[in-house]
Amino acid sequence: MLAFRTEWVLIMGRGAVSVLSIVGVLLCAGTALAQDAQPQSSQPPGDQPQSGQPQGDQTPGTPPQSPARDPVASMVGAWEFSNADRDKICRFNFRSDAVPNGHKLDIDKNCPSLFASTKDIVAWALDNYGDLRLLDSGGNAVIDLTEVEGGMYDGFQPEQGRFVLQAAAAAPIRSADEMFGDWAVARGTGKPVCTLTLANNAASTDNLALKIKSGCDALITRFGPTSWHMDKGDLVLIAPRGEAWRFEENDANTWQRIPETADPILLIRQ
Repeated sequence: MLAFRTEWVLIMGRGAVSVLSIVGVLLCAGTALAQDAQPQSSQPPGDQPQSGQPQGDQTPGTPPQSPARDPVASMVGAWEFSNADRDKICRFNFRSDAVPNGHKLDIDKNCPSLFASTKDIVAWALDNYGDLRLLDSGGNAVIDLTEVEGGMYDGFQPEQGRFVLQAAAAAPIRSADEMFGDWAVARGTGKPVCTLTLANNAASTDNLALKIKSGCDALITRFGPTSWHMDKGDLVLIAPRGEAWRFEENDANTWQRIPETADPILLIRQ
């Protein structure tokens, strides 16, 4: 804002009035107005997102949705098939390969000797209710199982009792304390060819002592194990030169050497 100050000086002399000066002094009487130069958003106010407001299609108060579970993918892999007491155990391998009426299923060779009804099983399928059906080559259900909790299925047949199927990773693992004692070594015929003792005293930092009794088959004496340990549920026998034989559980009293060969080797609890 601009203001003017005017001074008038009147000088009287000899009857005459003269205006000596009229001085207009232009003064700055305040602060000049300044324009605010801050940039403004080009987006209309009504389109600005509010803090905490959900974006997209998410409903307020609803957590983000996780991807839907693929039921086939959740079954693929190794599973343990047993009776209720877990003194009979064999292993299944569920595959995603499509076959008529379902997907391919591989079962251990020892399964039919433990569970007669498994000898015809070649495939698997899930029905509309999520129940598991173990199928023969014609697509007929040999065993039906119902999921009782994540990673575990339950079934029943009058002549064979209760079945339990659980993911191999979730199955209980045998400890060394459950393995101490005498074991017979048997070849494919089932006839014992040697007896050995899994001792509970240490042979080294990581292994326990093992003793072979006299009269063993030449195959065993050539191998000549002197120590043992448990590894992820498998029993491992170790020779002094580092050779190792690995066994997996068939049932509580029988373990079979893996990988399986044409001439199976078994350990049978005495």
